[in-house]
Amino acid sequence: MQCPYCREMDCRVVDSRLAAGGTCTWRRRVCDGCKRRFTTYERVEHALPTVVKKNGQREPFAREKLLRSLHIACNKRPVSADTLEARVDQMERELAQSGEKEIDAADIGSRVMRLLRDLDEVAYVRFASVYKSFRDIDEFMHEMGKLVRSRSDSTAGADAEAKS
Repeated sequence: MQCPYCREMDCRVVDSRLAAGGTCTWRRRVCDGCKRRFTTYERVEHALPTVVKKNGQREPFAREKLLRSLHIACNKRPVSADTLEARVDQMERELAQSGEKEIDAADIGSRVMRLLRDLDEVAYVRFASVYKSFRDIDEFMHEMGKLVRSRSDSTAGADAEAKS
C-alpha cells in the first residue's frame, strides 16, 4: 500500500477490524518511511452492470456518484450518513445479484426515488425536482399530489389495521 503522504511503498497494518456490518474491512496503517498513520477500507468489488444513460452513452456504475446525490438530497435532513451507506450497499448488492450486464439510468433513478420516498419525503421532493426536470410549477404540484395521495393511502391502511 502506498503512503498517501510520502508515496513510500512500505506500509504496515497496525490494526484491522470489520466495518459496515461486516461488508468492509477497516485497516489502520503506518508508513515505514514518514511514520504517519492513515486508514484504508477494503470492500468486495461486485460485478455491477454498465449504466446506459438517456443519450445512449454507457459508463460504469459509480457508487460515489449515487452516494453524493443522496447526500445532497438529504442535506440538513434527519438521515444519517450510515443509513445512506447501507441503502447504497443494498442497491449495489441487488444490482450485482440481478446478473444484468446493462441497466438504464432511468431504472436507477426510479430505485432512488422509491428509496427516498420511504426514507424522507423532503429528500424525495428535492431529488425528484432535479431528476424529473420539472418544466413548470404544475408538473411539480402533480408530483407533490402523488406523494400526498400515497402518504394518505398508507395512513388509511395503517388505520384500518389498527382497528382490526
